[in-house]
Amino acid sequence: MQGNRSRDTKPELAVRSAVHRRGIRFRVAVRPQPELPRTADLVLRKTRIAVFVDGCYWHGCPEHHTQPATNAEYWADKIAGNVARDAETTDYLEQAGWTVLRFWEHEDPEAVADRVQESVQTALQDQ
Repeated sequence: MQGNRSRDTKPELAVRSAVHRRGIRFRVAVRPQPELPRTADLVLRKTRIAVFVDGCYWHGCPEHHTQPATNAEYWADKIAGNVARDAETTDYLEQAGWTVLRFWEHEDPEAVADRVQESVQTALQDQ
């Protein structure tokens, strides 16, 4: 598992590039809340938006996740723990006033960037 990237994956880079082309600036792989020991893939501090690009295998995508045959119980528990942690992180950040956007790695980066841009515009109108 050490060889698996936690940041700068191809889907994440594609999303970052698409968002950056729209003129939206962000921080990469930082904690939205200092006391929360988890990082978001993109953090827009001014508008309080945290973006996560979740891998289909590691986060249990309903469309693409497949259960491995070897050591199935371990992996089922591991993925279930990741899904629970994702939900906990989302709840925590939303209660702290953040907008949390979660996307799957298979989603079109341009469509993801469009949704991020819409959220930024909405947040700026509400300020």
